[in-house]
Amino acid sequence: MVKIQLKTNHKSEMIDLTELVKEEVIKSGVSNGSCIVFSPHTTTGVLLFERVDPSLQRDFLGHMSRLVPKSSRFAHRENANAHLKSALVGNSVAIPIVDAKLTLGEWQGVFFCEFDGPKEKREVYIKVVEG
Repeated sequence: MVKIQLKTNHKSEMIDLTELVKEEVIKSGVSNGSCIVFSPHTTTGVLLFERVDPSLQRDFLGHMSRLVPKSSRFAHRENANAHLKSALVGNSVAIPIVDAKLTLGEWQGVFFCEFDGPKEKREVYIKVVEG
């Protein structure tokens, strides 16, 4: 398993991890199996998302902000909205590996989502499993 450290620069942002994940699959030498990408933070997420048009990332983050706005009505007043966004997105993805390549759709990529930034240190784990 590999740990990647990230620095986030905005309150909410999406960071494309696709090339990093592809590199780890190549380094692993696994021809067929699965790749799991996981974030251990309760105010972040990991998801598969369209990576060709960056305006979709802005649309997604804007929609999440409208769906779960910062509110003083939450019992956890500090950053409840970030925790709820993380729960909606999820903290991991599993991607099949076939012929030593990630099985992603033509426009799909692997993204880390920050919902409570900026943060100096965020971690993402990448685990490649044979089989």
